[in-house]
Parts: sequence; structure tokens; C-alpha cells
Amino acid sequence: MYMNLHEECGVFGIISPTAADVANIAYYGLYALQHRGQESCGIVVNDDGVFASHKDLGLVSEVFTAENLSRLPKGNMAVGHVRYGTTGGNSRSNCQPIEVNHQKGRMALAHNGNLSNAAVLRNELELSGAIFHTTSDTETIAYIVTKERLRTPSIEEALSEAMYVLDGAYSLVLMSPQKLICARDPYGFRPLCYGRTQDGMYVAASESCALKAVGAEFVRDLEPGEILVFGPEGIVSRREHCGRKKKRLCIFEYIYFARPDSTIDKISVHEARLRAGRILATEHPVPADIVMGVPDSGLDAALGFSMESGIPYGIGLIKNKYIGRTFISPGQSERLDQVKIKLSAIEESVRGKRVVLIDDSIVRGTTSGRIVKLLREAGAKEIHMRISSPPFLHPCYYGTDIDSEENLIACHHSVSETAQMIGADSLGYLPVSELGVLAGVCGYCSACFDGDYPTPIPADTRKDRFEQKLSTKKRP
Repeated sequence: MYMNLHEECGVFGIISPTAADVANIAYYGLYALQHRGQESCGIVVNDDGVFASHKDLGLVSEVFTAENLSRLPKGNMAVGHVRYGTTGGNSRSNCQPIEVNHQKGRMALAHNGNLSNAAVLRNELELSGAIFHTTSDTETIAYIVTKERLRTPSIEEALSEAMYVLDGAYSLVLMSPQKLICARDPYGFRPLCYGRTQDGMYVAASESCALKAVGAEFVRDLEPGEILVFGPEGIVSRREHCGRKKKRLCIFEYIYFARPDSTIDKISVHEARLRAGRILATEHPVPADIVMGVPDSGLDAALGFSMESGIPYGIGLIKNKYIGRTFISPGQSERLDQVKIKLSAIEESVRGKRVVLIDDSIVRGTTSGRIVKLLREAGAKEIHMRISSPPFLHPCYYGTDIDSEENLIACHHSVSETAQMIGADSLGYLPVSELGVLAGVCGYCSACFDGDYPTPIPADTRKDRFEQKLSTKKRP
């Protein structure tokens, strides 16, 4: 899959025993999480209870210039965020972390995931007088936590109370004047982990690769439902929400979202993708001369396919890594042109050969067809496409940008019909029954493949449901 499916978000937090250049550390942490969101990013620094921030649309390298970073003060805490929005549009107002000033102090909140009951909660808050400044569900979380904070003795207690109301996917990093707090929803949909540097700083991040990037040693993943508090009393783990729900980590973290050098819930992402490739080679064998992956998330599975089948692994597609968000165009015709610019085939690798092409998914089929055409033009004799996930058949309500069945090719066409439509000689998907092999013994969510949703399905699933024009609503 390339350019059709979008990541959700990445969160980062750091707390230091003394004042330090935490903004720079957060910058490098967000850089390591850039694959999780390319729409916008932001950092909030806590300097002895005084918050300073910089947020904007764009990649981390575009938003945080040396000058912008130098304007952020030294401090003992910081939270950061990279965003791809699955609820709310791409506007500066939706940039995170969200900052709140309330009667009992300040708060900065970064969120990865998607609330399945966001619309219901937002409607209740608006009826009680709340005024929203963004269209993301993160502000809904901030409102509920703030509301609970006004009647509870601590920010962690407020967050715990809020978690009884929130439903869906959320991994949170929250900063108050004195504490850095991390929380993972009771289902554990999205990953969250923490580590420690040699000089005593604690770092939390969506993925372990961000810990490595800032020189922190991985300690462990947060458990589903766990609240972890870093503060004056040291580290406190609250587990009142642990075990409240059956664990349902998003299986697509292993297939596509996460970086291969990350480990999630004790499972190596790289190893999971190798296993996917091995399964594909067993389930859908085919005589061929070379196995290649669509960069970047198809490469590990391609290597696994090669190892299992004995067919040589090769590099046949090159990705242009220097195209930023300003290049992105929304239309279908523009999307076709972008594939040709962002990917190119190595003719010497594929000319006259039978190619096994590994990708992580097929959404609409348009991009897959264009990639197959690239290889045909480069002289490939046969192209056998293998997908390291099952067919997408259902929307996702937990942070993956799949919000409608009408554009999912697998909902309307058989495997053989899809192969013909994309121009492949054959097509094979990872069986749904084999998903557990990728995730080891941990529970996982595969609702986008099998329709088994762990929460009630929202009545309104549109990404822009909080951005309707006034003309579409009832006027007073």
C-alpha cells in the first residue's frame, strides 16, 4: 500500500530532574515518529509551571527550524505530537498538543487514537455550555479531564474518572505544572511505552524507536488501561482500569503503522512482518525469479516471503524520500501522477523476470494498479501480487483513516477480479485466521478485516462531522 492509507498520530513526553533543553529532545523524538503523522506537529515546554509552545502545519523539519526551537525555553518537561487527523480537518486550530488553562492550573494534552463516542460526548458538553475551538476529538478529552479536575484532588484522579466516560482508542501524554502523565485506553488499541536516559530523564512515546532516537533505554510498554504518573513522588502506576476490557491492540500497527525497528507489547514489528511474508509464501506459492517489496512497509514481508520460498530477494522499486507535504494533491488523477514521481522501477532488476510483489494492503486499488504498471513498463514478464494483510472490508473507528466501504475494492470485487483490475497475474492476501501469528499471544483488533468491533459503532462516522457548514444545520 502506498499513499492510500494514512497513519493516525504520534505522541511524545519527557520529564527531567533538572532544567534541560527538553524542546530539542522532543524534536528528535517527534522526528523518529514522523511516519505516524505528516499533517502537523507541535511541542509544549513546561518551565517551572509556565508553558511555552510552538505548533503548525507541516513536517517536523518544516515546523521546527533552529530559530523556532531556540525560542522555546529550557524546562523540566515537554510534550510533543505529530498528527494525521482521523477526526477533524487539517487546520492549524487542530494542531496538538492542546493547551488548557483552568481554575486549578494548566494542562497540555497529546492524543493518539480516535474516540468512538466522540460525537455523543461533544454534544453533551456543548449542551452544558462548552465552546469548542477545534474539530478534533482531542479537545473533547481535554474538556472532560478538565471538568473532572475541578472536582477531584489531582490531575491523575481526574484522568482516571474521565477514562470511565471515554470509549475507543486513546494513548495520551498529559502535562500539568508538576507532573507528566501517560495513559493507554483499556483496550490498548494504540501503543505507548516509556524509557529512561542515563542522566535520569524519563521519556514516553508511541513507539520504542523514539526512545532510541533520544538515547533512552526502553523500560516497558504501558498496559491497556494503565495510568503512569511521573512527578514529585517518583513514578506511580495506577491500574484501576487494567483488565476492564479485553485487550484489542490494532493489528495494523504490526502490518503498516509502526516502524520496523520498534517493539510493541514485546513483539518485534520487524519479526511480525517477516512472519507475514512467510505465511504468504506458504498460503500463496508461485514460481518466480525475484521477490520485492513496495517501500517501505512491504520490504520486511518481502524478505520473509523470500526466506520461506527460496526465491531471491531483490530491490525493484525506489522511493523518493524528499517529497514533503506541500506536494500532496487531493484528486484521483493527481494521485496517479504522484505514484510515478514518488516511486520508480529499477529496470535491470525486473526486466524479463517473474516478479512477486509484496505490499501491506490494497484500499482502492488505484495505486496498486499504477505500481503494477510501473513494473510492466520496466519489462517485468509476470507480476504476482501478495498482500501482508487480509482484504479491507469494513471501516475503522479507532484511528485508521478508513471511513467508508464504498471505496474499498474488496467490498465490491472478488480476489480474481481485483487482480485483473490492478493488472496483476495473480493476487493473494494474508488469511484473517493467521493474524494472531503476527501478534503472538496478545489480543488484537482486526475489525477492519472481519467486522468484529469491540465498541458500539458511531452513528456518524464522517471525518468532518464537526465541520459542517451552517447551511446544513438547523438555524435558530
